[in-house]
Amino acid sequence: MNKNAEQVWTSCLSIIKDIVEWQHFRTWFEPIKPILLKENVLIIQVPSQFFFEYLEEHYVNLLSKTLKRELGKDAQLEYRIMVDGGNNYNKPVTIDVPGQGYKSFSNNEMDFPLVINNPVKNPFVIPGLKKMHIDPQLNALYTFDAFIEGDCNRVARRAGKTVAEKPGANSFNPLVIYGGVGLGKTHLGQAIGNEVKRLHPNKVVLYVSSEKFINQFIDHSRNNAINDFIHFYQLIDVLIIDDIQFFNKAEKSQDAFFAIFNHLHQSGKQLVLTSDKSPKDLEGVQERLLSRFRWGLSADVQLPDYETRIEILERKMKNDGLEMPKEVVKYIAYNISSNIRELEGALISLLAQSSLNRREIDLELAKKVLRNFIKTSSKEITIDTIQKMVCDYFDVSYDKLLQKTRKREIVQARQITMYLAKSFTKNSLKTIGEHFGGRDHTTVIHSCQTVKDLMDTDGVFRDNVMELQQKVQLAAM
Repeated sequence: MNKNAEQVWTSCLSIIKDIVEWQHFRTWFEPIKPILLKENVLIIQVPSQFFFEYLEEHYVNLLSKTLKRELGKDAQLEYRIMVDGGNNYNKPVTIDVPGQGYKSFSNNEMDFPLVINNPVKNPFVIPGLKKMHIDPQLNALYTFDAFIEGDCNRVARRAGKTVAEKPGANSFNPLVIYGGVGLGKTHLGQAIGNEVKRLHPNKVVLYVSSEKFINQFIDHSRNNAINDFIHFYQLIDVLIIDDIQFFNKAEKSQDAFFAIFNHLHQSGKQLVLTSDKSPKDLEGVQERLLSRFRWGLSADVQLPDYETRIEILERKMKNDGLEMPKEVVKYIAYNISSNIRELEGALISLLAQSSLNRREIDLELAKKVLRNFIKTSSKEITIDTIQKMVCDYFDVSYDKLLQKTRKREIVQARQITMYLAKSFTKNSLKTIGEHFGGRDHTTVIHSCQTVKDLMDTDGVFRDNVMELQQKVQLAAM
């Protein structure tokens, strides 16, 4: 009686089951499906390229001997490898490969052949090393310790830590980190890579920008070496690709990345992607890729809040061994809210001006330097507005603010109001004095100087003034 593929494979499994450990049998043999038997050639289907490579490396002799026992000495084994599992509308995409060695293959889903050759050309080789070594392209300064956590990025940072601790063995695969410019996406992506290298030194990690990926693909395409390019990326354990939104105009590169993504994901490898938009908002990216981006977790990073910005500045100062008055730190944190990059840029500019001019950093210098960073106020602040804010802050009535009294709390509230009026309005000293019961300009000058002196000596007073300054600035936006 002529046997079919299923009968031959069932007989093979009955032998293999008694030879390999049970867990290994369940992992590497149960998922295999017999497809076709033609003469002495058995075609079996395996879930992924990695699956095929593992069988060929660890069980090729066992498979060969078992199959020859069933079909004779001329028995041959071929693999049908799943590249894409398909969906309700499209059949699964597969590739056929002879056993015991790699060979060319192609399919109607791809616009290029997939050829696996050895040795693989390494586009990230470290010069001077004879042994193939992949440079992970990581900046050692980008770590989790240097990444300040706040409400704006907590989910993304903690998901990144989970990925780094168990790359590929977590539910965040792929991890897509998205958000605006300068909010720390690249830092977080590289921090994941650095943490993986620290915890799992044998893992092959690679960080690459989408532009470099696309340019490499174009170069390999010109040299008819696309398959080397794809196979190289399939060697990576943790692949981090920055700014995937730039794939939108690179259709062929998307085809290559699709093959790479499938192989890595099916092989239990980790993918980390960053983007300026959520996957659902990416335009020009193939739907089959977008659907895979949604398999894992998409975590956004938002604008840092005021407290987080202060913490970022303080951490930057500590790392660089710098000191700066607290009111200056608060002033920078309050006024630079667009992104972290500008926040650090403002700090560097302030330090540079202080060094070049040999001048101590104070609030006056900070205001001068940060003019290029701070947007011009769209609302004009009036003396009346400031008076109301100060009265509300200190719970003082407007009438008392104008009275001639020596009560300390009233006098200080009035002096602070004059100081803020001079700082935030274009009114003359005379005009400011007139708003306080007809006082002259010398009283305004004295009040402003008193406020400056107290800010240098009284921490509580300084914090009150800084908080009021922030309220006035907020009102001006």
